[in-house]
Amino acid sequence: MGIIERQTIRGTIYTYLGVGMGFITTGLIFPHIFSPEQNGLLKLLISYSILFTQFASLGFNSVTTRFFTFFRDKEKKHNGFMVILTSVGAIGLLASLALFFAIKPIIIEKSIKTSPLFVEYIYYVLPLILFSLIFILLDNYYTVLFNAVKGLMLKEFFLRIFIFVSTIIYLFDWIDFQSFVISYIICFALPSIMITVSLAREGQLYLHHVKGFVDKKLARSMASVSLFGLLGSFTGVVTLQVDSIMLSSMVSLEETGIYAITFLFGTIIKIPSRALAKISSAIIADSWKTNNIKNIKTIYKKSSIVQLVVGIFIFAGIWGNIDNILEILPPEYASGRYVIFFVGIASLIEMVAGSNVYIISTSTEYRYLTYFMALFMGLVVLTNYLFIPQWQLVGAAFASAVSTLIIITLRFIFIYKKFGMHPFNNKFILVIFAGMLAYGASYLMPKLGYLVIDIAARSSIIIAIFGTLVIKLKISEDINNLVMKVWTIFTEKLK
Repeated sequence: MGIIERQTIRGTIYTYLGVGMGFITTGLIFPHIFSPEQNGLLKLLISYSILFTQFASLGFNSVTTRFFTFFRDKEKKHNGFMVILTSVGAIGLLASLALFFAIKPIIIEKSIKTSPLFVEYIYYVLPLILFSLIFILLDNYYTVLFNAVKGLMLKEFFLRIFIFVSTIIYLFDWIDFQSFVISYIICFALPSIMITVSLAREGQLYLHHVKGFVDKKLARSMASVSLFGLLGSFTGVVTLQVDSIMLSSMVSLEETGIYAITFLFGTIIKIPSRALAKISSAIIADSWKTNNIKNIKTIYKKSSIVQLVVGIFIFAGIWGNIDNILEILPPEYASGRYVIFFVGIASLIEMVAGSNVYIISTSTEYRYLTYFMALFMGLVVLTNYLFIPQWQLVGAAFASAVSTLIIITLRFIFIYKKFGMHPFNNKFILVIFAGMLAYGASYLMPKLGYLVIDIAARSSIIIAIFGTLVIKLKISEDINNLVMKVWTIFTEKLK
C-alpha cells in the first residue's frame, strides 16, 4: 500500500506501545487504587468532554479531510486554510461553552442521586473541551499533510505515559484524588500543546489570510460539508459515549466505573484500525478528486481483510484469556465478563468495515453518512434504554453490539448499491474458521497453576495456530509480505 502501509505499521507500533502502557495504568492500577465510583467519574469527565468537543468542532474535520486537497500548496501557505480552521474552532468553542452552561442544570438534575461525585467535579469538563478541540483540529490537519503518525504518537503513546506518571505520583500518596483529577486533565492538555509546537516548528502553522481564494461556490460547499460533518460526528460521538452517560444516570456511577474498565479490554481489538483509517481517509479523498475508483476499491478490499485478520486474532487472544483477565481485576469487576465479549464483538464488526466510512464521507454522497450516524445514534439510545434496565452494564454492551451490526450492514449495502464496491471474498470465511480453531484449541487447554504461565501458554497456542493458517492460506498479500520482510531482517541479523 505504499504510504498507507508504512504509516499503518508505524502508527500501530506507537498505538500498541500506548495500549501496553494504558493497560498497565487503567487495567492493572486504576481498579486497585480507585473505587469503581472514582473510575466512573474519570470515564464521565472524558465522555462529556468528547460530546461538547465534537459540537465545538462544528464538523470542520470533514471539511479538512474533503477540501484541503484544493488548498494544498506549501509555497502559497496552503492558501490561508489555517486561518479558516482557527476561526471556526474559536466560534465553535464559544458555542460549545454556551451549550454547556445552558444544559448544566439538566445534567445535574439527572446525576445528583445516582452520580453525586460527578456533580461535584462537573466544571472539570471545561478545560478538557478546550484542549481536546485544539488536538482534534490540528491532528486532522496533520493527517491531510500525510502525517497520521504524529497525532497517534501523541495521543496513544505520550498521553498514556503522562497518565501513568500521574498515577504513580498518586500511588505514592504524594497527591490526593482531587489533585490527581487536575493532573489527569493536564495530561490531556500536553498533547495539544505538543502538536501545536510541532506544527509550528515544521512551518505548517500559516496564519496567513488569502483574500478571494474561497469563492461563494466553495464557501457554500464547505458550509454544507461542515454542517453534515457536525451532524455526523456529533451523532457518532453520542453513540460512543451515551452508554456510559445513560448507565450513570439510570443505574449508578459505580456500575459506570466497572463498565469503563472492562469496556477497555473489548476496544483493544479495534486499536490497529486507527492508524490505517487516518491515513486511508486522506488517500481516499485524493482518489475521489482524480476519480481513481480502482485505488479506492483496492484500499477497501485490503483494509477490510487485514483488519479482520488482526481483529479476530486479538479477539481470540482476549476471550481465550478471559478468566485470567478477570483474575487480574478486583472481584467486583467480574460482572463485566460479558461487557468484554459484546464490546469485543462490536469492535470486530467495526474492523471488518475497513475504510467504508471514509469512502462515504469523502465522496459526493457524504450527506448519507450523517443519515447513517443519526440512525446509529437512535439505535444506540433505544437499545440502551431497552437493555440497561434488564441487564445493567451488560445490557449497555449488548446494545452496542446490536446497533453496530445493524448500521455497518446498512453501510456495506449502501456502498455496494451506490459505487459497486464490496470487500468480501471466500478468504473472510477462512479467517473466521482459523480464529475459531485457534480459540477452540486454547479453550480445551487445561488451566495451568500460574497466571503468567497460563496467559503465555494460551496466547502461544492462538498465535501458532492462527498465524500459521493465515500465512499458509495466503489470506492477505500485505500480511504475508510484512511477515517475509520481518523474517528477512531477523535472519540477516542472525548471520
